Amino acid sequence: MKTAPSPWIMPELPQPTIAATRRGPVEYATFGQGPAVLALHGAMGGYDQSALLALAAGPSGSRTIAVSRPGYLGTPLGEHGAPEAQADLCLALLDALGIETAAVMAISGGGPCALQFALRHPGRCRGLILVSTCAGIVETPIPFTFRVMLRVAGWPICGALLRAGKPDVRRAARRSVRDQALCKRMLADPHTAGLFASLVASTADRLGRRAAGTRNDIAVTRNTRYRLEDIAAPTLVIHGTNDPHLPYAQHGKQLAARIPQARLVTAEGGEHACLFTHRDMIRTEVASFLATLPA
Repeated sequence: MKTAPSPWIMPELPQPTIAATRRGPVEYATFGQGPAVLALHGAMGGYDQSALLALAAGPSGSRTIAVSRPGYLGTPLGEHGAPEAQADLCLALLDALGIETAAVMAISGGGPCALQFALRHPGRCRGLILVSTCAGIVETPIPFTFRVMLRVAGWPICGALLRAGKPDVRRAARRSVRDQALCKRMLADPHTAGLFASLVASTADRLGRRAAGTRNDIAVTRNTRYRLEDIAAPTLVIHGTNDPHLPYAQHGKQLAARIPQARLVTAEGGEHACLFTHRDMIRTEVASFLATLPA
């Protein structure tokens, strides 16, 4: 671990590699030992943000497979835009790595891929962990920061300026967490603040190589419904009550109500970034859930 100029502790992220699967190339990074957990990032993401998801939520004792979904960094979008195709690509990656079954952990825009993985490949999915993900069609406006970043993603000079500048983590935290007490608590924890700072920095890094996937995610989440009642995997749903992008009642509660073996963990007052503001509770719940899954 390396310490930032502030007291925040920044994680050392694993280096990625490209797997040549039967369905095409997939960028991923792996770390840890134990039963496999396939980690799926949200919009503006990549393998680095999948790794941050696992580091923030996942306990030790698991082998994390942190994926760049199609359209992000080293995984081309190609014909894998639909969540069904993304799920099949993830299965091809597990096959290439010789992994028989995995728990699937997804955040935000990674949810559609995770849901389809459970639906299409039930024998390979040990369990689902859904953090701030959607239950169906998303009707809330596209976040302003996404619109701005997608607009400048095609301008190389803007990308260079973003990389050269030092991200204002505290300002980003105030945008993501409107509750001042929760924001202050998040930034006071050196490990959690370091994870959040890494997330902010990664979004600005290689922005143009995250844009195609983000545009695809926006299209998917605004046009796709899911057969939630047909999901057989044990499922842990984690959602904040004040999520402005995926409202709790329409998404978190619906996931838990419609997936037969789902349990809802409510992050009281949590927003879309409840992974960070309620990290201790989430880590405890995830560890307990993974311990109940068959080996």
